[in-house]
Amino acid sequence: MAHMHYDYSLVVCSVIVAVLACYFAVSIEQSLFCGLRQQYEKTLLVISGCMLGAAIWCMHFVGMLACYLPAEYSFDYSLTFLSYVIAFITSTFAVWLTTRATLPFLRLVLGAVLMGLGIAGMHYTGMMGLVMDQHEIYYDPLLVIFSVLISISGSGLSFWLTFKYKNAVHKRLHIKSFIAFIMALTIVSMHYMGMASAAFYSIDADQLVSNYRNGQGLILFSIIFVSSLILVGAFTVAVLEQRLEARNKQLAEANRELANQAVQDNLTRLPNRLFLAEYSHLLFTAHRYRDEKIAFLYINLDRFKAVNDVFGHHVGDQLLVQLAARIQHILAENEKLLRIGSDEFLMVLESASIEQAVEKSEQVLRLIQDSFLIAGKEINISSSIGIAMYPDHGNNLQDLLINADAAMRMSKYQGRNTYSVFSYSVGQQEAKSQTKLINDLYKAVEEKQFTLFYQPKFSTKSHEICGVEALIRWNHPSLGLLPPNMFIEGAEKTGLIIQMGYWALEQACKQIQIWERNDTNYFPLAVNLSAVQFEHKHLFSTLERLFEKYPINPNHLAIEITESTAMHHIDASIRSFERLRQMGIKLAIDDFGTGHSSFLYLKNLPVDELKIDREFIRDLSVGSKDEMILESIIQLAIKLGLVVTAEGVETPSQADILTRLGCQQLQGYLLGMPVNVDRLEKSKYALPI
Repeated sequence: MAHMHYDYSLVVCSVIVAVLACYFAVSIEQSLFCGLRQQYEKTLLVISGCMLGAAIWCMHFVGMLACYLPAEYSFDYSLTFLSYVIAFITSTFAVWLTTRATLPFLRLVLGAVLMGLGIAGMHYTGMMGLVMDQHEIYYDPLLVIFSVLISISGSGLSFWLTFKYKNAVHKRLHIKSFIAFIMALTIVSMHYMGMASAAFYSIDADQLVSNYRNGQGLILFSIIFVSSLILVGAFTVAVLEQRLEARNKQLAEANRELANQAVQDNLTRLPNRLFLAEYSHLLFTAHRYRDEKIAFLYINLDRFKAVNDVFGHHVGDQLLVQLAARIQHILAENEKLLRIGSDEFLMVLESASIEQAVEKSEQVLRLIQDSFLIAGKEINISSSIGIAMYPDHGNNLQDLLINADAAMRMSKYQGRNTYSVFSYSVGQQEAKSQTKLINDLYKAVEEKQFTLFYQPKFSTKSHEICGVEALIRWNHPSLGLLPPNMFIEGAEKTGLIIQMGYWALEQACKQIQIWERNDTNYFPLAVNLSAVQFEHKHLFSTLERLFEKYPINPNHLAIEITESTAMHHIDASIRSFERLRQMGIKLAIDDFGTGHSSFLYLKNLPVDELKIDREFIRDLSVGSKDEMILESIIQLAIKLGLVVTAEGVETPSQADILTRLGCQQLQGYLLGMPVNVDRLEKSKYALPI
């Protein structure tokens, strides 16, 4: 057996050749990930395969030149050429597998195996082409296996690194150099391990002896084994990291899906308010330097609550889904539909004029008017639309939505099923102001920004004050003192009227307690209750708590209920009146004559006072129809045992007529304005004689 020796200068040269060839191969392979890929993919693929094959082939034969063989030798040209063809074909196919848009685990393994077998195949085919006189080549099977294992592992590691850093290779030279070094190390390690597995024996040798009987063989085996473990471990780590990246991609995709759900309405799958904030920012930024307008169509369904109440919420949900799908069919490329509330939608028209917005609104109205078939039921509904234009009606999203909403409310005031373009008219500004006041009302209730004014009532017999009515005022931080007509309706819509009413009741009880201690007789003190509060379940318990907190005479407190409230549920009203009467509270029917009440019902209500609405008093004159109606009401009420009070008395003539007709109490601006408690106590009111 002959031992091989190496010219280490040529060994180094073989390594340099391998590194340079691999560097160029990596550069060409990275080009397959660039934009030129579609045009020159096949050409670049062939060149990359040629370079990798050349790297393997050249390194092999330079390495053979570095080896001192025991006898003269030559090469079989056909096998030598075949060895390069093997390297070229396997390299090309492996590069094609690993330069796709994605690199799944199985494709990576297949590419590594093909490349590894190509390196090994080229080496051992080239060794078959080695012709040496009087010598035979024998291989150690274990080392052959190690050599193939190294080539597969190193190839897999190289391909994985190439794919992982495909975008960074062009920018960072050290990354490309490192990948080329790993690839060259794989080729060099496989070659010299393959050469280590070969032993040359003369043909006339009596016995083949193992290559590893001496200590040098053991050391060589240890080095090869450790190198194999390093490359296998590196490849294993690379595989695990690649699988981790796949999991991370799945997680990122799931996170993107969750993010999409956050800006998407769950029911209709339309974008929601969160999306609108980001979308509007980008939209305004893009249109800032353009002479173009953006239309915002605020769509609100008319009487949608009635659909839910009558047919059920599941039908209402399906109605919204079908409506959204219907409108989406008519959207152009530069138009978007969003759901921003329960039955509120917003359509955004980019680069649109007012005429285009109006045309689109009419189209939407016609579309919504068509019947919806849901669960075998034919549902008919309409909508009201408000239009606001950017930048004419606002430079930010908040102002545009407020103005579009104000225009939509104007459409509702006009009879619904129509559209309105926002304008700075009195009506729309009033609707806008109401919206802002309702928003401020929440803070007002929390901070108790209210005060009570008191308007006196006068007896027509004694000409003295016979009671006062508490009237709530809102002390707005910026608008000043606001009368009830500016905020009561909004308070009733929001439910805040309940808290405001209980606050007024407590303030009234507190004031009664003060007057009782000071022997000030302005009793009874009347407090108005809205329909919402009169039917509230905690009304009686609250009154009981207040009487415990303020030990007053309940007879000094009067509660006024409007006629429409009392007659809404007559049986329930009678029970509530009786319970209030049992507590000692005086009761009065306010605004009598505005509803459809009957004296037959009125006689069953346990009330003490009847207050005639000011509409009967406004045009009151001698001999008028109003006088005749009032005479009948007053006489019947007196016969029923009720005290009659006339509201809205503003002239002496009205006071004279009412006194003559038998009205017991008068109230109005002629006699006394609503004032705070200090002015009430300082004033010397008296009924004009």
